[in-house]
Amino acid sequence: MRYEIKGEPMPVVVCSLEAGEKMITERGSMAWMSSNMKMETNTGGIGKALGRMFSGEALFRNVYSAQGGPGMIAFGSSFVGSIRAIDICPGKSIICQKSAFLASTEGVDLSIYFQQKIGGALFGGEGFIMQKISGNGIAFVEIDGSAVEYELAAGERMLVDTGHLAIADDTVSISVEAVKGVKNVLFGGEGLFNTVLTGPGKVTLQTMPLSAFAAATAGMLKKGN
Repeated sequence: MRYEIKGEPMPVVVCSLEAGEKMITERGSMAWMSSNMKMETNTGGIGKALGRMFSGEALFRNVYSAQGGPGMIAFGSSFVGSIRAIDICPGKSIICQKSAFLASTEGVDLSIYFQQKIGGALFGGEGFIMQKISGNGIAFVEIDGSAVEYELAAGERMLVDTGHLAIADDTVSISVEAVKGVKNVLFGGEGLFNTVLTGPGKVTLQTMPLSAFAAATAGMLKKGN
């Protein structure tokens, strides 16, 4: 499979497949394709389907395969931002924001990931339930807004506002920490909790989470009325 990512700020990834090669997407992300691409819808197993549902995807997945010769298929982003292609292999999995998964080659698995500490369950909000992408192949992941990458050393910590974490190596520890100081909590306007990332590993942050965009748009609409 060969691919090319085109068209930011609303990108698509155009994949060129050899006969018999397959691509998988968990939701209606297909933008266009050649006429010899065949679609099949299945669950991939009820356990995996439930895990996908809780991580923000659908119960069913679409599997596209090239029939009788080379084929082409494009998957489009659902929000302004970028698409990243990530090589997945045994021993190299990634953790992503909810609904980040766009498409992948056959052999890549999508499952649910929970933050480790109970604080995440109670207060982590959208950051508590995330996606884990593992297996063997290439995964295409959506990022909201622009992407900024950091490589954390072992034990190095970074505090991130909820929703700004897009991707992290599975070697990175993800937890939740309360904002310190009563005045900071009451008047700081930054919320009650931050996501804490502890290395080692690579993290990719996003500048405009969909949730923040929706809140800003709602605020502007309210002012307009």
